[in-house]
Amino acid sequence: MDKAYLLLGSNEGDRVDWLSQAINLIQESCGEIQQKSPIYQTAAWGVEEQPDFLNMAIEIATPHTPYKLLQEINQIEEKLGRQRVLKWGQRTLDIDILLFGNIHTDSEQLTIPHKYLHERKFALVPLNDIAGAYRHPILNKTINQLLIDCEDDLEVTLFATKL
Repeated sequence: MDKAYLLLGSNEGDRVDWLSQAINLIQESCGEIQQKSPIYQTAAWGVEEQPDFLNMAIEIATPHTPYKLLQEINQIEEKLGRQRVLKWGQRTLDIDILLFGNIHTDSEQLTIPHKYLHERKFALVPLNDIAGAYRHPILNKTINQLLIDCEDDLEVTLFATKL
């Protein structure tokens, strides 16, 4: 089993329900959930004229390869109504693989660690809650150090402590 860290986000409809459904489906098809961060609310990043996102990070123990995990995640997003119309647009659910063990891969399909992780507070804040001491395999800094160094000025506010 490998350890993977995922970021879940939603900014459409009943955002908490989408996150809850995603957690259940991830547990069923991707691996056992080891840790969950609190839920945070953040303004949209990229395309700003849309509702605020709810985001949370989870740690899973997965039997899958990174590419198989990506395939499972894409199926969950599709099952829960995600439509890929506009890059960084409004969506029922978004699931990103932030980290997968100490693996580094960069392909057209998948980049691990997530290529924007160190630039996005909405990912770093919840990830720091569950993996602050985890060392980024390329930047060789802990998640906590990346959060401290992050220049992203989007406000990330606590929405709920538990899902």
